[in-house]
Amino acid sequence: MKKVYIETYGCQMNVADTEVIFSILADNGYGRTEDIGEADVIMANTCSIRDNAEQRIWGRIEQFNIQRRKRSGVVVGILGCMAERLKQALLDSGKVDVVAGPDAYRSLPRLLETASDGHPQIDVLLSREETYGDISPVRIDKNGVSAFISIMRGCNNVCSYCVVPYTRGAERSRDWRTIVREACECRDKGYKEITLLGQNVDSYKFEDVNFAGLLRIVAETFPDIRIRFSTSNPQDISDEVLETMASHSNICRHIHLPVQSGSDRILEKMRRRYTRAWYLDRVAAIKRYMPDCAITTDVIAGFCSETEEDHQQTLSIFREVGFDAAYMFCYSERPGTLAARNYPDDVSQEEKTRRLEEIIALQNGLSQESNLRDLGKTFRVLVEGPSKRSPEELCGRNSQNKMCVWPDTAHKAGDFVDVVVTGCTQATLLCKLA
Repeated sequence: MKKVYIETYGCQMNVADTEVIFSILADNGYGRTEDIGEADVIMANTCSIRDNAEQRIWGRIEQFNIQRRKRSGVVVGILGCMAERLKQALLDSGKVDVVAGPDAYRSLPRLLETASDGHPQIDVLLSREETYGDISPVRIDKNGVSAFISIMRGCNNVCSYCVVPYTRGAERSRDWRTIVREACECRDKGYKEITLLGQNVDSYKFEDVNFAGLLRIVAETFPDIRIRFSTSNPQDISDEVLETMASHSNICRHIHLPVQSGSDRILEKMRRRYTRAWYLDRVAAIKRYMPDCAITTDVIAGFCSETEEDHQQTLSIFREVGFDAAYMFCYSERPGTLAARNYPDDVSQEEKTRRLEEIIALQNGLSQESNLRDLGKTFRVLVEGPSKRSPEELCGRNSQNKMCVWPDTAHKAGDFVDVVVTGCTQATLLCKLA
């Protein structure tokens, strides 16, 4: 049996894709290994969202080729978004044998077999139908607690800075019945939490089932499993979704709602299709339905033509919303996007960095304030395993997706426990058993 080693980079969607890849290869006689030194096939499932993500992969390709030179017959493959975006350049490097885009994973057994004979292979055709809905993924979560289920693929929004529509293709939703079937498999294997994944889950639609309907079906079919989802788009998240969340206790009280900028001028230039006022209205609706719901976000500092006034508007929306956490980045121009074609990247790296540091400093304070408000509260937490700090402590996340740590040697990964918050850091709730 040939052994396959895969490194996964980027978003949760890539983790879910890697699990699909392992399943496809297992059905064709390949075994999985976590030891690169014994692998016959070495692959990376890649991300193209920022330039530094791609540069990291180029560095890993060099490391993969050390194994390739050591052992005759080793095949090196690059999969996913970077494979889709850079295509021929990867093959032309002479260091990659297989290049496969996100919709080409079914062809991997054939590509690998041909490449092993010394003939480099590429398949980056995008599909309007492929959802991998019939495949049962091979789970790679080490603690066997949380599972990702992809409910849709691709994206139709075409934000001006984003490569996803070009690397993952057009939006298509998966048959809801296959999602329920996969969730059943997760339950039968002992998973206690499921995260429904999509580039924009709120636009899910299959037959007469929309995203609110899918949430309702999954939550009611699996009342003992905790349900999460990501990512929501501010222009699409509906009151129906919020009502569904509020009426089902096993749907987590956490929404990741990327804002990207607090300036209407920049939002328009980003092609985000909502305004600051619309975003704040959606935040108000979330709080109205679920006062205890955590809201996290994404933001880009230094987008094309962003002024100091635009930046200040971003800082002010952070203060107004009071995000519980945020993913914060400098703008990174991506070749082929609308922004790269039409807008000069005219904010200096020094200024981008300064603005990003201001956003980070503000968010650090907001995260601390959010955690301080939880002092004395009791939360039900899903145990993930021992904490990094001590084997005498356990850690896990509450419904709001906050990491909790507490002294405990009686429970194990997969247990639900009630804890009381006794202290906090900026990133963690310090607790004791209730």
